[in-house]
Amino acid sequence: MVKLTMIARVTDGLPLAEGLDDGRDQKDADFYKQQAKLLFKNLSKGHHEASRMSIETGPYYFHYIIEGRVCYLTMCDRSYPKKLAFQYLEDLKNEFERVNGNQIETAARPYAFIKFDTFIQKTKKLYLDTRTQRNLAKLNDELYEVHQIMTRNVQEVLGVGEKLDQVSEMSSRLTSDTRIYADKAKDLNRQALIRKYAPVAIVIGVVLMLFWLKNKIW
Repeated sequence: MVKLTMIARVTDGLPLAEGLDDGRDQKDADFYKQQAKLLFKNLSKGHHEASRMSIETGPYYFHYIIEGRVCYLTMCDRSYPKKLAFQYLEDLKNEFERVNGNQIETAARPYAFIKFDTFIQKTKKLYLDTRTQRNLAKLNDELYEVHQIMTRNVQEVLGVGEKLDQVSEMSSRLTSDTRIYADKAKDLNRQALIRKYAPVAIVIGVVLMLFWLKNKIW
């Protein structure tokens, strides 16, 4: 299944959006997010050989596609079909370009498109069960093949000597970024609740005021 999804600008490695997790397996999640950010950093330096690649890392695979100077990356279990992983990324790419395409180059702060998480979560659910008729059809679609996509090891990509040291060095920065990101997510949830229940509260308030005025008059 899909464990992690991140979108970043290739030119400078700036994270643009991320799939919010539910807090489970947080220790693992933090470690692999750090690895993903190192991958983005390498990509920003031009250290990539292909626009599509799979990278082995522990019990998982990173899969990414690069298009329009944006990298769409996901991390899946080793058993998850490679074909579905890349079609999942294609779906994200198409929607992200449609909604945010003209703002990508001008984004100046990390996670400028945090609201895209809604689409990420909805799409991830569609790809959750590989046995659904929809996903079986995608697996059998001969028009989309992934056999030629290169697979490498994360040690090769990040460099044997620097991979763990750099991951450790990024821990404190990631903690800070994660806190900021979580605060923004809470703000978005709060705003959504306000938009949902504010009209009801207003109606109730008006009704109560009419009752109060009626009692005062009579």
